Amino acid sequence: MMINFKNIITIILCSFCLVSCSSQGKRPISGLTDYQKKLNAVYKDASKSPLKKRDLKNFKGLDFFPVDSSYIVTAKVIETPNSSYFQMPTTTDRKPYYREYATLVFTLKGKEHTLTVYQNKENYEAPKYKDYLFLPFTDGTSGEESYGGGRYMDIYESQIQEDNTIVLNFNNTYNPYCAYNEKYSCPLTPRKNHLKVEIRAGVKDFKK
Repeated sequence: MMINFKNIITIILCSFCLVSCSSQGKRPISGLTDYQKKLNAVYKDASKSPLKKRDLKNFKGLDFFPVDSSYIVTAKVIETPNSSYFQMPTTTDRKPYYREYATLVFTLKGKEHTLTVYQNKENYEAPKYKDYLFLPFTDGTSGEESYGGGRYMDIYESQIQEDNTIVLNFNNTYNPYCAYNEKYSCPLTPRKNHLKVEIRAGVKDFKK
């Protein structure tokens, strides 16, 4: 049986063209880490993105600080049981109910810091989101390199270890949706959650 190398080469070239053509018109999802790629994928998806149409049209990816392992820290979790729910101010008239869930104590850049983590009443009563905890913060970059209203970090009750510690990765922080579009209602970061240090990790301010 003779092998027709000319036909094989033709098939390979055709296959390459099909793959190349199918990928044309699709902007690759940017990002250095899985977290960055997943976040950019959401913002690129018109059905999920908080971006305005004019910003989505030219969107290539969010701007991040360089990934820095020194901003991954272990925090001591000091729970605040039986704390009362209160109405948290937002960027609109909406005032959702939150309670202080715990104080997080950690060392960053050689100094001890604390942040208060919150639990949303509506989420707690919904089985799908019951595990979710809300951690907003501002820092020395807020209003300069990062969004002035602060950034958020997603953490979960199930991530708390038996020794009452949790890992905080500031590389995986994001802006509230109102940083991109004023139609959204976003909780305002409480003053007690201002860190007296520059958090040069995570997402930067969005340049519209």
